[in-house]
Amino acid sequence: MTDPLFLADAYRKSASGKVTALTEEGGIVLDRSIFYPRGGGQPGDSGTLDWSGGRIRVATAVKGEAGAIVLVPAEAGKLPPVGAEVEQRLDWDRRFGHMRVHTALHLLSVVVPLPVTGGAISSEKGRLDFDMPDAPDDKAVLQGKLNALIGRDLAVSDSWITDAELAANPGLVKTMSVQPPTGAGHVRLVRIGDAAGQIDLQPCGGTHVARTAEIGKITIGKIEKKGRQNRRVSVILAD
Repeated sequence: MTDPLFLADAYRKSASGKVTALTEEGGIVLDRSIFYPRGGGQPGDSGTLDWSGGRIRVATAVKGEAGAIVLVPAEAGKLPPVGAEVEQRLDWDRRFGHMRVHTALHLLSVVVPLPVTGGAISSEKGRLDFDMPDAPDDKAVLQGKLNALIGRDLAVSDSWITDAELAANPGLVKTMSVQPPTGAGHVRLVRIGDAAGQIDLQPCGGTHVARTAEIGKITIGKIEKKGRQNRRVSVILAD
């Protein structure tokens, strides 16, 4: 199992680690990782690994078996041996973009309080698919509501509940197509706003900004029809 350092500190840009395994496909497993593995619509992180014998570019990170995070090299080449001490460094601008967009999509699910049927994140934009037969009447009003929430500079925090507690509170889950991973005994919740002024609480394993003002101004892009009951709403970082 890899210790996911990004859950404790999403702003950590570098960290040491030790190679614990190399996969048959040429992936690298560390004892701890700042690289978020692809999942929940959020791409895997990229960056570099340095060790005494060389350096490689990490193209992405994916989930492996038994809680392992597998780093995927950008190209074939020399890999650090098992047991090697390495220094991990993120492509920070890309990761921070993911954090801003991911938190913006949580806010979008507040502004559009409908079941979510899908989603995707990049470093500059993202989208959610909603169970929404009819398009919103005014896209500008939707954009104004979203930017108003961002401008409130709300705190973003996390906490953990048990699988049983999640099962007893199914309303926490907004996504119809993807259910939060269970089986480990606990599930992470991401909260926007403090206890007295909470505006959103939902299961999520991704990385987020610490306060909503860090998202910056958002533009609502296309609202597309994707089937009889689905509408896709896109958001774009303005800067």
